[in-house]
Amino acid sequence: MRIHSLGYIVVNASQPERWAEYGTQVLGMVDASDALNGDAEQCVYLKMDDRPYRIVVEPSATDAYAASGWEVAGPDAFAEAKAHLDRHSVPYTQADAATIARRRVQDLVSFEDPAGNRHELFWGVVSDFLPFASPVGIKSFVTGDQGVGHTVLPAPDFDTCLAFYRDVMGFGLSDLMKVRFTPDPAEPEKRLYFLHCNRRHHSLAIFEMENPTGCVHVMFEVDKVDEVGRALDRMQAAGVPLTGTLGRHANDHMVSFYMASPSGFMVEYGAEGRTVEDWSRYSPFQSTVNSFWGHDFSVGQA
Repeated sequence: MRIHSLGYIVVNASQPERWAEYGTQVLGMVDASDALNGDAEQCVYLKMDDRPYRIVVEPSATDAYAASGWEVAGPDAFAEAKAHLDRHSVPYTQADAATIARRRVQDLVSFEDPAGNRHELFWGVVSDFLPFASPVGIKSFVTGDQGVGHTVLPAPDFDTCLAFYRDVMGFGLSDLMKVRFTPDPAEPEKRLYFLHCNRRHHSLAIFEMENPTGCVHVMFEVDKVDEVGRALDRMQAAGVPLTGTLGRHANDHMVSFYMASPSGFMVEYGAEGRTVEDWSRYSPFQSTVNSFWGHDFSVGQA
């Protein structure tokens, strides 16, 4: 399977209107809901580039991360991906016409990984190529061939999940960490592996622990560090809880901070993320520190 990029994310929300406010006034995206909602729809669509949307928020009784939308290059790649799922005995569901229309794509199937995380595989975005015009003045998010950004998913059955992402979905290993939350050496280590499908350092990471929201965090990247600082100001003005202080990561070099989202999982907001043009010349590594500086997550616990 040749996944091109993380094309979109799907979010469940008991109050989708909170995402409209958060997405536009804190994240700086465009609310495209009026243009994209059908007659019976009440979704919130958030736009961050010339695609019609990159986040779709669906009304739900619960607040959670719902699905990752992975893009393949075209109909041949899509057909091969389905055949690949068949060869690995992975059951998948063909989307109906209403779902395909709602996602604005040509075709789509969905399936689950061994941890129950939901994935949607698609090709052929339906786009009007309307320009991105941020309501808070952001010039651009870093997307294009790198996709939306990255997502970090819970993988308590870690070895089985890692094999699935490597052998079924075709991700490559970028680097890894082994984490303890206390100084106690008796505390079992939790593995955190970072995986790539394009030149972005990682489009996916998997963490060896449960998470009731269905996601540890998602990351959105802007084109300048100054925009990260401005987003931090907007977060504070809006009363959104800070969950990780400003810092620069040691693995992907992202300068970022973390905050809560309306659906419970965290959002990382960053700039200057690392890319790798030739993965055949890259050596994965294990890092023993999360960041060169900053990224104090105790603020979120407090």
